[in-house]
Amino acid sequence: MIRVLLAEDMHMVRGALVALLNLENDIEVVAEVAEGDRILPTARECLPDVAVIDIDLPGKDGLTAAIELYQHMPKCHTLILTSLGRPGTVRRALDAKVNGFLLKDAPANKLANAVRSVAIGRRVIDSDLALSAWETDDCPLTPREIEILRLAAHGRNVSDIAAELFLSPGTVRNYLATVVTKLNARNRVDAIRIATDAEWL
Repeated sequence: MIRVLLAEDMHMVRGALVALLNLENDIEVVAEVAEGDRILPTARECLPDVAVIDIDLPGKDGLTAAIELYQHMPKCHTLILTSLGRPGTVRRALDAKVNGFLLKDAPANKLANAVRSVAIGRRVIDSDLALSAWETDDCPLTPREIEILRLAAHGRNVSDIAAELFLSPGTVRNYLATVVTKLNARNRVDAIRIATDAEWL
């Protein structure tokens, strides 16, 4: 039996996905969460074989949570489920060492088959998306820099970002200054525009 943790913040979508996966004879959803912050602690409790993670979650985004799982629970494979099929998003997912990347509008049977493949360590990704991802420019930013820039893009000020990520305001300013330099941007707003246009956020 393949044990699955499902992370999705939209209640109706999560309920539908749980019901869909539990119809399979060899798959069991052993836990479900709505926030990215809950993924690693819950995985440590229920020890899933596969974590099916929405990329856009409140608190901690799905890719950051996937990186944490890879670092702390390497036996738990990850399948990113998202409505964002942009090349930059796919590239970030591949860089985060996820095992699979599936669009939410994929046929229902494709999800169960993707879970089975990911559970045995195979990579699952749409071939056209994979090709377009490899053709995009490499993102020069680290995952932490992307996380901080994303929070800034959502209107958080330095103090808010520092408090949320348990960093000092000075450290956050240093990260943002580094981002501006790496992207050859005029300022923070310009850096957000450049990163958004390149689909790195």
